[in-house]
Amino acid sequence: MYIPKTMSTQHPDNVRQPFFVENGLLGGEDEVQEAFYAFSHLGCDEQMWDFEGKEVDNFVVKKLLTKNESFFREKKLGQDVRLTLRVPNPEVEKAEAKMLLETLESIPRSYDAAKLFYGSDIAPIFEIILPMTTSAESLNKMYYYYKDFVVGKQHKTIGDRGTIREWIGEFKPEQINVIPLFEDKDHLLRSSDIVRDYLKDKEVEYQRVFLARSDPAVNYGNLSAILLNKIALQRLHKLSQELGISIYPILGVGSAPFRGNFRPETVDQILKGYPSVQTFTIQSSFKFDNAPDTVQRAINRIQQHEQQEPVHADEEKILDIIDRFTAEYQRQLMALVPVINAVASHVPKRRKRKLHVGLFGYSRAFDDSKLPRAITFTASLYSLGIPPELLGLNALSDEDIKTLGECYGNFEYDMRSALTFYNPLSPFVPLELKAYIDRRFGDVEPNKDSRELTDDIANRIKENPASDVGEQVLVAAHMRGFLG
Repeated sequence: MYIPKTMSTQHPDNVRQPFFVENGLLGGEDEVQEAFYAFSHLGCDEQMWDFEGKEVDNFVVKKLLTKNESFFREKKLGQDVRLTLRVPNPEVEKAEAKMLLETLESIPRSYDAAKLFYGSDIAPIFEIILPMTTSAESLNKMYYYYKDFVVGKQHKTIGDRGTIREWIGEFKPEQINVIPLFEDKDHLLRSSDIVRDYLKDKEVEYQRVFLARSDPAVNYGNLSAILLNKIALQRLHKLSQELGISIYPILGVGSAPFRGNFRPETVDQILKGYPSVQTFTIQSSFKFDNAPDTVQRAINRIQQHEQQEPVHADEEKILDIIDRFTAEYQRQLMALVPVINAVASHVPKRRKRKLHVGLFGYSRAFDDSKLPRAITFTASLYSLGIPPELLGLNALSDEDIKTLGECYGNFEYDMRSALTFYNPLSPFVPLELKAYIDRRFGDVEPNKDSRELTDDIANRIKENPASDVGEQVLVAAHMRGFLG
C-alpha cells in the first residue's frame, strides 16, 4: 500500500491568505476548497482534517466528491489521495469528548458517499490521528470503540425486527488505523514502547506514528524538540526492525525555524536531516506564502524522497544536552512571558476554527504563567526581535556543538536563518544570550528593515504593554515570509 509523503494541514502559520478565501478568515467551506487545492494544484497526497473546532465540516467527503467530480474520478479518495482525521482526545479535551464519537460515527457515512460515487468498495477515510497520546490504552480505546461499537452495532437486533444492518445497511470500513501523535518529552521518548504495546495483539501491514515539532519547541526549546524527534525516530526504526513491521513516521514541521524550518527552499536540507521520515506536514505558510509553482516543485521533490535509516544519535550525550538546554531555555522564557502575551493579542488570526488544546492544557499554562499557542508564540517573539530558536543557546558548550554536528547537520543553517531577524538592540534580549550570539555568530548581519521594525514594536511594548502594534506585527511577518 502506498503511504503518503506530503500531508497538507490546517495550521494557521500563513501571512498571506489564498485566493479562495472570501471573508478574510479561512472558514468551513474554504477548508473544503483548500483540501481540493492541495490535492489538485499543489500535488499533496494527503489532507489532515481537524475535527476540533466549531467551523469544521462534517460532510467534507461528500462535498469534495460532488464539487470536484472529474478530479476524484481520476484520483480516488482513499486510494490515490487520503483524508486523515485528527480527532479530539477525550482524556484531555473533556468539552470535545462527545465530538470524538460523532466523528467516528461519520466514517461509515463517508464510506457510503464514496461507494455511491465510485460504485466500488473504497474507504475514503480509514485512519485517524489521536493527539497528545500517552499510552497504548488510549489508542486501543479508539481502535476498539470503532470496531466494536461503531461497526459492531450493525449485528445488534432491534426488538424482533431484525438487525441494524438489515435496517440501515452495512457499516464499513470494518476497522480503522489509529495514528498516535506524541507531543511531550516523556511520551516522545517512550513512543516506541507505546507503539510496541499497542501492536502486540494486532495484525497490521504497517503503522504510522506522528511526532510533534512545534509544541515540544514551546515547552522545551527549539533544540530540545529537534533532539527529542531524533531519538524518537531512532527508537521507532529499531522497533520496526524488532517487530518486522514497517513504521512510517510523520513529522509535524512548519515554516519558522522554531517550528521546523520547512519551506520550499529548505526541502533538501530537511529531507537530509530526517531521512527516516515518510510523511512531512505541508502547513499553511508553505502552501500560501510562496508562489504556487515553487510549492509544486518542492512537493514534487518530497514525493521523490524514499524513506531511509535515521541519522544516528548518541542518546546519552543528547539527553544530557536536552536537560541542560531545556533548563536554560525555560529560565529565559519565564522572564519573557508578560511581553510575549502583550504582543500575542495583536497577532492576526487566519482561520475561524477554534485551535485545539495544547500541551499546557486549556489555558496553555507554563508553570503558573499562560502562554499562547505555538504559532502565536513564535510570531510574538519574532516581532520583538528575539527569534525563539535562540533562547537557551548559551547553555551549549563547544563539545555540545560537536555532538550536534553528528546528528543535527542543519544546526548552523537553522540558527543563521533565525538570526536574520534577530535584533541585538531589543531591550528584551537576555544579556547572557546576547553575549553568546556575539561570540558564536558575530558574523551574521541581521536584516536592517526587520531590525528597525522590531525596534519600534519592542519600544512601544516596553513603554506601554497595551500598545496597539498589530499593523507592525503583520508587516514584520510579511518580511519573514511566515506568521509564526
